[in-house]
Amino acid sequence: MEESVVEHVPKDIALTVTASPGKGTWATVELAERLAGHGFGVAPHLSARLIRDRLELGEILQRLRDAGIRKAFVVAGDVDEPAGEFEGATGLLEAISEIGHDLDEVGITGYPESHPKISDEMTIQAMYEKAPYATYIISQICFDPEVTSEWARRVWLRGVKLPIRVGMPGYVNRQKLVRISAGIGLGESARFLHRQRNWLLKLFMPGGYSPDRLIEGLKPGFADPESNIQGLHIYTFNELEQTEAWRREMLQRAEPSA
Repeated sequence: MEESVVEHVPKDIALTVTASPGKGTWATVELAERLAGHGFGVAPHLSARLIRDRLELGEILQRLRDAGIRKAFVVAGDVDEPAGEFEGATGLLEAISEIGHDLDEVGITGYPESHPKISDEMTIQAMYEKAPYATYIISQICFDPEVTSEWARRVWLRGVKLPIRVGMPGYVNRQKLVRISAGIGLGESARFLHRQRNWLLKLFMPGGYSPDRLIEGLKPGFADPESNIQGLHIYTFNELEQTEAWRREMLQRAEPSA
């Protein structure tokens, strides 16, 4: 993966490194260190349920400081039992603040749709609790741009004014995209795909999925000052070469003709 990033991704693209329950937190930290050494701006995922205690957290923060890494993305972590004292992202964020850090940016997750393991009431409450420690929100994948835009507006109206980066798949292999969608447990998106049968058929046709449709549907949200949508976060799911080629093509199309 490191070699693929270096080969295909420009240095000015901000990267995130996810935390795998199978590999553990230190694999995430070490890959982030190596990518930072290549000159990338990188935000490792700090998964609360994979970190044992404040001692280990302090060691992680020191490693990031030593590597010149100034960004992190804090998640609860998709494991049933925590490795130690941190049950969720809020507790980890509080501990990071109390220990002290050199992070300029701290991201948290937002859920336009229902979380498969957490009630809507809990995700809303968690947003309030996490917001004072964060600088931005990245939304979970949602295939219905109207649902995403309305969620972003509700976040703003509830008093959480953090900038939102809408999470969406890059140019991802269609079989992988279907597996990912099933694993995330999407609610409104499943109903959206049921209504949009032509979109679903296109997904399985030659060429497969393209992110352009989602971006087009999000344009009203970008224009709405009460949504605070300020950018996109592309989930590549390791399809780096294809997604970077799509990104370059999209930027070329957006350039005004001479």
